[in-house]
Amino acid sequence: MPGPAAWPGSTPISAADPVTRGVSYRETILQGETVLLAPFLLERYFARYEFTAEHLLCSSDCESLAVQDLLGLEPSAHERFQNLRLGYTESAGGEALRSEIARLYTGIAPKQILVHTGAEEAIFVFMHAVLSPGDHVIVHTPCYQSLSEVARSIGCSVTPWMAAEGQGWQLDLSDLQRALRPNTQSIVINTPHNPTGYLMRRDVFQEVHRIADRHGIILFSDEVYRESEYDPADRLPAACELSDHAVSLGVMSKTYGLPGLRIGWVATRNEAIFARMAAMKDYTSICNSAPSEFLAELGLRHRAALAQRNVAVIKENLTLLDGLFQRHPANFNWHRPQAGPIGFPRLIGEEVEAFCHELVTTAGVLLLPGTVFNDSGNHFRIGFGRRTLPRAVARLEEFLNHRR
Repeated sequence: MPGPAAWPGSTPISAADPVTRGVSYRETILQGETVLLAPFLLERYFARYEFTAEHLLCSSDCESLAVQDLLGLEPSAHERFQNLRLGYTESAGGEALRSEIARLYTGIAPKQILVHTGAEEAIFVFMHAVLSPGDHVIVHTPCYQSLSEVARSIGCSVTPWMAAEGQGWQLDLSDLQRALRPNTQSIVINTPHNPTGYLMRRDVFQEVHRIADRHGIILFSDEVYRESEYDPADRLPAACELSDHAVSLGVMSKTYGLPGLRIGWVATRNEAIFARMAAMKDYTSICNSAPSEFLAELGLRHRAALAQRNVAVIKENLTLLDGLFQRHPANFNWHRPQAGPIGFPRLIGEEVEAFCHELVTTAGVLLLPGTVFNDSGNHFRIGFGRRTLPRAVARLEEFLNHRR
């Protein structure tokens, strides 16, 4: 096997870069001090490579838009945007934006929408608003780290509800039943799922709701990839539509391809949870960016077109990935996703962190090792929501063939 010499035509990433020099993404950020929150492994890994790697093959979002293209969706949008006052916005989100978000749901009013600065703030606020030290939380796993780590940092015990790779990343309801405790305060699910692309079966989704309702448990449902299902008939209802015990999480970043707006939200019919989250938000962002709210509202009025455009890109790219994995069965085990722009293949025959490091430093292709999701199964996340994927896949395949 060749050593990590730079692949022809690539731009090697320097180990002397000040962001990465001498710092492992596993290491504690604040040396010698007590850190309540563990380092966010995914974000630390991205900090090392995301803006220097030539080919991003692990992004979790979809193809984005330029501001002028988004404004071009409506004739008067340019003028209205130029005349926008850059003052504070309403803490819960502007009424017009909340009204557009409410249209995503059945039976949810604008007053039941709380807008945040992206999904991350919403997760953080939810956990701190509803959980206390000593509570127990069950989390769909593998997961985006904050879905488990924020609860753990509060002093909660966290039980992973493990998805089964051998069954296409499905969840076993009997495992959920066994995980329940008298002090279980919340069940956290994510569907469509990051990082596997798993879409929960409708009967499983409904039974999770019944279990949560029966035991008086708050269900937090991460639905940031909703509307990216490959078949719209497979789309689940939002959790907030089914129960007063449920909170649904949404964003502009994923399906609609507008991560730069940093706009997310929660939707819930539970007045107590809403009030506690609104009060907690006063200690985080307070309110959102006025330009971001304007552009998010505009995007949501045209969400069907944005989603259709990005699902088309996803499907086209999936065909390329199917071919890649079929040509390299000795290297990868591939469970084809059911929704969203990400998947979680398993690397065969070598250690995934070393593989990903060699790939990015010699060929300029960035994949996310599954260890950033605390996964020990030698998986990596691959992202296929952008139009740049064909070039990245070609470079990856050149790298694989070069190592033979």
